[in-house]
Amino acid sequence: MESANGLTKYFGTNLAELLSAKIILVHKNFEQKAFIKAVTKGINDRSLTQRVEWIADKLRLFLPEHFPDAITILLKIIGPENEKETGMFSNFHWLMPVGKFVEKYGLDHFAVSMNAIGELTKRNTGEYAVRPFVRKYPEKTLKQMKKWAGEKNFHLRRLASEGLRPKLPWASKLELFIETPQPVFTILEILKADPVKFVKKSVANHLTDYIKVNPSEAAKLIRQWKRSKDEHTQWIVKYAMRKYS
Repeated sequence: MESANGLTKYFGTNLAELLSAKIILVHKNFEQKAFIKAVTKGINDRSLTQRVEWIADKLRLFLPEHFPDAITILLKIIGPENEKETGMFSNFHWLMPVGKFVEKYGLDHFAVSMNAIGELTKRNTGEYAVRPFVRKYPEKTLKQMKKWAGEKNFHLRRLASEGLRPKLPWASKLELFIETPQPVFTILEILKADPVKFVKKSVANHLTDYIKVNPSEAAKLIRQWKRSKDEHTQWIVKYAMRKYS
């Protein structure tokens, strides 16, 4: 993945123009020039994460106020799914403001937002957008992520792990399950023999997070997984402990 500094250059007037060109095709009333002007004003001195949020906030101003109507428009522009394990940021970076839009403005619309996050993660990622929902609706969101863990699409399976990581890079710490990680570990159990490296790496990094935040519970789970004869489980354990063995 490109560094934050490397990505920042893509989030300015250029991205406003790209998004507006796509939106105007499906939403004829979109004020294209005004949106581009609003994004451009004041964006240059902002960091990557600030730029993503800035663009999301401008989408809020220029799309219908009712969130389900707005996200319906945005989902029409997201294009074909990413069939590869790579390219989520190099080819689909432009969807990051859409993810932030769901994260900030979709909290009162759980089902609609879960559908949007699922579609976004098949292209870019939903790992950041889902976290406020985990905090506000822990049981409902865990149920959804458990369902994603069993899906055929490997991007959804990865999201089931990545979105629940307590120390996800570029995200605030998720404290909710640190002391009692069993609900999260139940989901990781579903993924422990996943054959796709993209998913396995997420599960391994998730375990590494728990080695840091709750080492005793992480050690118990790792001991169980070490007894498995599955090659994918063994890969996950080895990768998770690469800095501790």
